[in-house]
Amino acid sequence: MEKEQPKEAVKPKSQSGLEPNVAAALSYVLGAISGIIFLLIEKEDKFVRFHAWQSVALSVVLMIASAVSRIIPVFGWILNSLWGLAAFILWIVLMYKAYSKEEFQLPVVGDFAKNQVK
Repeated sequence: MEKEQPKEAVKPKSQSGLEPNVAAALSYVLGAISGIIFLLIEKEDKFVRFHAWQSVALSVVLMIASAVSRIIPVFGWILNSLWGLAAFILWIVLMYKAYSKEEFQLPVVGDFAKNQVK
């Protein structure tokens, strides 16, 4: 009879208890809210923290752009609709890239996020 090898506990790298790519993707789900949650939970994993910071920064930029475009009559409303569609597509792409373990860095917002992680 062979002796069973003890099973090693598989410990996720992320402090959230999730795999880093899953935590990074989830940091985009609720925008700034989920980004802040993962910033509070995750103190060590730079990949997760980068995506969480990028989520927060992008959410702030999109909220400001939306608020400004709502002030402008007619053209602003059209622009706001386009912002919404672009934001939705970007949201899907960012979650996919994070889940694929890719540190996809947006211009300006990504630079800010990268600096916050350092």
